[in-house]
Amino acid sequence: MLRKRLVAAAAAALLAAAGAVGAVVAQDGPADPAVQTAASSVPTFDHIVLVMFENKKYSSINGSSSAPYFNSLAGQGAKFSNSFAITHPSQPNYVALFSGATQGVTDDTCPANLGSVSNLGQQLIGAGRTFTGYSESMPSDGYTGCSSGDYRRKHNSWVDFSNVPAASNLRYTAFPSDYTQLPTVAFVTPNMCNDMHDCSIGTGDTWLHNNLDGYAQWAKTHNSLLIVTFDEDSGTSVNQIFTTFVGAHVQTGTYSESINHYTVLRTIEASYGLPGINNAASKSPILDVWQ
Repeated sequence: MLRKRLVAAAAAALLAAAGAVGAVVAQDGPADPAVQTAASSVPTFDHIVLVMFENKKYSSINGSSSAPYFNSLAGQGAKFSNSFAITHPSQPNYVALFSGATQGVTDDTCPANLGSVSNLGQQLIGAGRTFTGYSESMPSDGYTGCSSGDYRRKHNSWVDFSNVPAASNLRYTAFPSDYTQLPTVAFVTPNMCNDMHDCSIGTGDTWLHNNLDGYAQWAKTHNSLLIVTFDEDSGTSVNQIFTTFVGAHVQTGTYSESINHYTVLRTIEASYGLPGINNAASKSPILDVWQ
C-alpha cells in the first residue's frame, strides 16, 4: 500500500511539473516555435499598422549594428526568418501585398492604373471597416501624381485602384498621435530617404524608432498590431526580407515557416473574417505566433 501511495505521489508531482512548464510556454512563448500550439484563428485586432521599407536583404537587417531598433523591435515580437518578397522591382511587390497579385505590373512605370480590381482597401470598406494609406512627403491628400520631392507613387499602391476612395490616400502628417483614431488597417510608406531606398539603413532605423515605437508599445496593451516589412531585398534571386509582427497577442520568438507578401495579406484579411483574394486565397494565415 505504501509503495502504491509513493508511486501515485511521484506521478502527481510529475504532472504538476509538466503543467507548470506548459504554463510558462503559454505565457512567455517558446524559443522554438515547433513546440507551441498554433491558434485556431487570427485575433480580431482593433488596429493593424503595416510599414514598408525598401530594398534590403534579410541579412543586412537581422543582427546588424546599423539596425538596432529593427532588431530590438523584433525581439519584442515575432521575427520571421524565412520571409520573402514576390518579385523585383519595387512596384509589383506593393501591388501584390495590397491586392494579392502583381496585376500584370512588372516594373516601376507610373502611373499603374489598375481599375476596380479587388484589393484590401476595398475589402475592408465593403465590410464596414476602414483603411487609410499614409505616405510621407506626398504633397497633398488624395495626390495622384507620380512624384514630388522624396515622394514616389510607385510605393503607394492604394492610389492605383479606383475602388479605394481618395479620402483613404493621406499624407503621413495625418497619422494620428491618438492611436484610437487610427483606421482599422493603415499602410505607412516612408519617403525615399527614410525607407532606405536613397539613404542608409541607420536612417530608416532611426525613422522607425522615432515615428512608430510609440504605436508599437501602445499596441501591446490595446489589441493592436504593428507589421514591419520590406518590399524586396537588394536585388538577389532569393529575395529574402526582414519581417516582424509586434503587438497584442504575439508570442515572442523567431518563426521559421516560409511566408511572403501574400501570406501577410491573408493574415490581415483573416483578422477581419475577409476571404483571401487572388493569390492570397491559396495561402493559410499565420496562426502559430498568437497567444
